[in-house]
Amino acid sequence: MSRRTRLLVHTASALRRRIRASEAWFLALATLTGAAAALVAILIGQTARGVQRLLYGLAQGEHLSAASHIATVRLLALPLGGALLGLTIWLLRRRTPIDVVEANALHGGRIPARDSATVVGQTMLSNGFGASVGLEAAYAQAGGGLASVLGQRLKLRRNDLRTLVGAGTGAAVSAAFGAPLTGAFYAFEIALGAYTPATIAPVMAASIAAAITARGLGATPYVIAAGGMHPISTADYALYGLLGLACALIGIGLMRLVSLIERGVSRIGLPKAVTPAIGGVILIPLAMLSPQSLSGGHGALNLDLVAEVTIASLALAICLKIAATALSLGFGFRGGLFFASLFAGSLIGRFYQLSLAHIPNLHVLAPDDATLVGMAALAVAVIGAPMTISLLVLEVTHDFALTGVAIAASLIAGTVVRTSFGYSFSTWRLHLRGETIRSGRDVGWMRTLTAAKMMRRDVALVPAATTLADFRARFPLGSATRVVLTDAQGAYAGILPTAAAYTSEADPGSHVAALAELRDSALGIGMDIATIMDAFDSCEADDFAVLAPDGSVAGVLTEKHVRRRYAEELEKSQLELYGEA
Repeated sequence: MSRRTRLLVHTASALRRRIRASEAWFLALATLTGAAAALVAILIGQTARGVQRLLYGLAQGEHLSAASHIATVRLLALPLGGALLGLTIWLLRRRTPIDVVEANALHGGRIPARDSATVVGQTMLSNGFGASVGLEAAYAQAGGGLASVLGQRLKLRRNDLRTLVGAGTGAAVSAAFGAPLTGAFYAFEIALGAYTPATIAPVMAASIAAAITARGLGATPYVIAAGGMHPISTADYALYGLLGLACALIGIGLMRLVSLIERGVSRIGLPKAVTPAIGGVILIPLAMLSPQSLSGGHGALNLDLVAEVTIASLALAICLKIAATALSLGFGFRGGLFFASLFAGSLIGRFYQLSLAHIPNLHVLAPDDATLVGMAALAVAVIGAPMTISLLVLEVTHDFALTGVAIAASLIAGTVVRTSFGYSFSTWRLHLRGETIRSGRDVGWMRTLTAAKMMRRDVALVPAATTLADFRARFPLGSATRVVLTDAQGAYAGILPTAAAYTSEADPGSHVAALAELRDSALGIGMDIATIMDAFDSCEADDFAVLAPDGSVAGVLTEKHVRRRYAEELEKSQLELYGEA
C-alpha cells in the first residue's frame, strides 16, 4: 500500500471515529447531506420537467397540468412511457425495492443503492411521460438513499443511520418546496415516525441547508399561490371541520380505489411489464378531457387558485384527477401522492366553498382559504402527516390564523383515517405486500429478536410412550417445571408440566402422553418476538416448545422470559431514539 493510500485510509478512519463520537461532527455531516440532497432533488425536478417540455411541446416554465390543450398525437407519450417503465420492471423483476419508510422501520436505515436508483428512475419516467403521479417519491428516495449509502460507508450506528436517512429525505422535500419546516416534519412524521430531541438538530440542519442550496442555485420551488389574509371565526372552524371529515372519506376511497384497480389488473393475468403501457392508453381520453389530470398537478393547482370556476367544472376536475391517479398507480406507474393529493384537495375545498355559498344565511367561506384547507385535509388523509402539511400552509401563506384552521381540519381528517382505515398511502402499500408497519418508527429489532435467540436449548425430552411411574423416577417433583414429549420418530408431541404427573388421580401405569398440553401448538425457530407474544396470548400458555424446520425440538421458551426480553429491548430502543444510550 502506497503512502498516499495509507494516508487516505487513515483519514477516512479518523473521520468515521469523529462522526461516531461527536454530535457536532454528526450535525456537520447532516448539513452536508442536506446540501447534497438538494442538488439531487433539483436535478430530478429539472430532468422530469425537461422531458415533459420535450414530449408535450410546453413552453419554458409551463407545467403540463396547466396546459390549455395538448395535441392528441403527443398523448401517445403516455403509453410510450408505460412501455419503457414496463421494460425496467421486466429487467429489475427480482424483488420489490426498499423505500425510505420501510428502510427506517425494518432495516435500520439501510437502502441498497440499486433500490434507490430503481425508485428514482421509475418515478422520473412515470412523471416525465405524464402519468398522474408526483415526483415526491423520487425526491424522498434520492435524498434518503444518498444519506443511507453515505452512512453505511461511514459505518454509522443503527440509530444514527436512521436519523441521517430521515435528514436526507426531509432535505430533498425541503429543496423541492422551498419550505424547510415542511421538509423537516416530513422527515419526522413519515421517514422517522417520531419527533425526538436527538433528531431535531440534524434533521433541521439538513432541511435548512437544502432550502438555502436550492435558493442559491436559483431553483424554482413548488410554489403554491396564496391569497390575502381573512378573519377566522368560530363558524369557520365548524365548517372546515366538516370539510376535514369529507376529505378523510375521499382519501380512504382513493387509497382503496388504487388497490381495487391493482387487484383487478392482477386477476386479468397480464404481465406486470405490460400493464403500464395499457394504463397509458387508458389515460389518454382523460387527458383529452382535461390536461389537469396529468402529472402531479402543480401547475393546475396554481391555475385553479386564481381562476373563475364553476361547481360543474370542479366536480369534473376532481373526478378526472382521482381517476387518473388511481389508474396510474393501479396500472403500475410509480410515483407519489403528495402533490396529487394537494391538488385534488384544493379542488375539493373550492367545490365545498361554492356549494355552501348557495345555502341561504350560511356563513360565507373565503375561496382561497377553503382551497388551502381542503388541500391540507386531503393530503393529511392520504399522506398521514398533519404537522408537515400544516407547516406547508404556514410557509406558503404566513397566516397563523388560517394555519390553525388547517391544523384543525387536518387532525379531523387524520383521526378519521387512522381510526377507520389505519394506514397512510405509503404504509397501505406495504400492508398490501404483507407488512404490518404503520410508520417509519424503528421496529426492525423485533424482526431480529427471534425464538432462536431467546430459547433455552437445555430441554428435557421424554418419549410420549413413557409411563408415569418411569417419569416420576426420572423427574422427582421439583427437579423440572416442564418436560417436552416426543413421538416414536422424535418429533414434538406436547409439553408436560411436571406437577401434573404427581396428582393423586394419575395412574402410574398410564402413558405421559395422556397428560400432554399444547400438542398442536409450538413455535417456529425463526418466529419474531411480536409473533411469539401473540401466540402466548392466543393460547394462554406459559411455555412453548421451539421447533426446528425438520419438526424436531430445538428449545423451550417461557412467556415470562419473552416479556422480559421485550421490555429490555424496548427500553434500549427508546434510549437510543432519545439519544440517551
